[in-house]
Amino acid sequence: MHARAVSNSYLVVDRPGGAAVVIDTGGPAEPLLAKARELDATVELVLLTHHHWDHVENTAAWVEAFGCEVAAHPLEAARVGGGPGQVTRALEGGEAFEVGELAIACLHVPGHTDGQLAFVVTHDGTSELFSGDTLFKGSVGGTRAPGHTTVDDLRHSILDVLLALPREWTVRPGHTDPTTIGAELDTNPFVRAWRGERELGHERVRVGDHAATLLLEARDYDGGTKCWVRWSDGGEDVIPGSRVVRG
Repeated sequence: MHARAVSNSYLVVDRPGGAAVVIDTGGPAEPLLAKARELDATVELVLLTHHHWDHVENTAAWVEAFGCEVAAHPLEAARVGGGPGQVTRALEGGEAFEVGELAIACLHVPGHTDGQLAFVVTHDGTSELFSGDTLFKGSVGGTRAPGHTTVDDLRHSILDVLLALPREWTVRPGHTDPTTIGAELDTNPFVRAWRGERELGHERVRVGDHAATLLLEARDYDGGTKCWVRWSDGGEDVIPGSRVVRG
């Protein structure tokens, strides 16, 4: 986990002496590189959920150590840039392939960014979801970061794509703690609001120079809050609570 941004990097290994992938590279590389060496694992592929710096910062370390490919959606690849950490393989979403004994399925889940990907990794009959910055434990991704799309996209990606997966699956987000599909269906405040299971707020607030209605405020992964707001023109966004001014 990145010490400041609390963004996660994951090393997924099929077996000692086998093949591996890395999912996002914002976290310090050395602890995972040491684990890969300990397991005598060969990292064949880096999978990037999106282009934000706290998810790609240490990609070059993996390329230099293993000469591996780097994969991302084409919209994200263009923003990652060149150099040893550049993207060399395009994934649009919908692909399924194997790395060693790992079966990997790619899901396109726009909202936080237009090319956001999530990955389902299956090994020995067990599947886990790596959700990037779309779905967190108790929270969801924002829709005002570079490359964002809309709340409608985010809602669809979460409700109709990610949370349509089996309830028992573990979810490993782009930031902080893991969760499960079932836990997010049952307790995530944004999910419950979008499903009509929670009453929306009506408080008038300001975000910078803009007036808005605060529909929902909930705890975010970093200890702050995340807010769903509706602008005066009817548009909506999910934004950090620190940007919302009451009164």
